[in-house]
Amino acid sequence: MATIAAPAYTCPMHSDVHAAGPGKCPRCGMALLPEDTRFAFVRHMVSNPLHLAVMLALMAGLMAAAMMMMR
Repeated sequence: MATIAAPAYTCPMHSDVHAAGPGKCPRCGMALLPEDTRFAFVRHMVSNPLHLAVMLALMAGLMAAAMMMMR
C-alpha cells in the first residue's frame, strides 16, 4: 500500500522556514503556504486588504518618483 506524503508548508518570504502543517512563520508571522504553490506571495498579499493597500501605495509612490526624474 502506498503512503501519501503530507504537504510541507513554507513561508512565502522565508523559503528556509518549513513546517508539516499550516501555521505562522516564526520570523515574520506570515501564514505558511503549501510548498510549490504558484504565486504564493501574490495570493498572500491579495488575501489581506491592508497588504494590498500598502502595495498599491508603494507602487504609486515609485511611479510618481520615476515620472519626476524623467523631467
